[in-house]
Amino acid sequence: MASDVFVGKDRFATILLMRLTETVILWLSDDQSFWEDIEQGPQTLGPLGLQQFYLDMQFVILFASQGRYLSRHLHQVIKNIIGRAIDAVAATKVDPYSLLPEDEWFTDVAQIAIEVLTGKEPGENENEGIHSPIAPQSVECN
Repeated sequence: MASDVFVGKDRFATILLMRLTETVILWLSDDQSFWEDIEQGPQTLGPLGLQQFYLDMQFVILFASQGRYLSRHLHQVIKNIIGRAIDAVAATKVDPYSLLPEDEWFTDVAQIAIEVLTGKEPGENENEGIHSPIAPQSVECN
């Protein structure tokens, strides 16, 4: 992680990551060409795109909160971005909530990704019951 690069400079690394995260999220929130493509483009976000986008945003929330640089403002902006993506899918006459697993699933998968990225072993028992919402479910053969 960046804090490893700046050994002894935890405050500097935290501020740097906080500003970087805020900058990227605020840019995404305000990028009209991005939102035009999602909301009105020839190929809108769609079910799988919505799931991935939601997972990505949950990852940012979890990563930033664990690094102690998730401000209330940043959290709200991310929630607004998620809401806008959900609204974009709803505008296509598809119920976006029927496409999304429970919020807990996204949080659990984001946590596993963070553990893998940081070199930690994901908890074996924690992974049980966490399956991709789009992967085929295994069938037991007798």
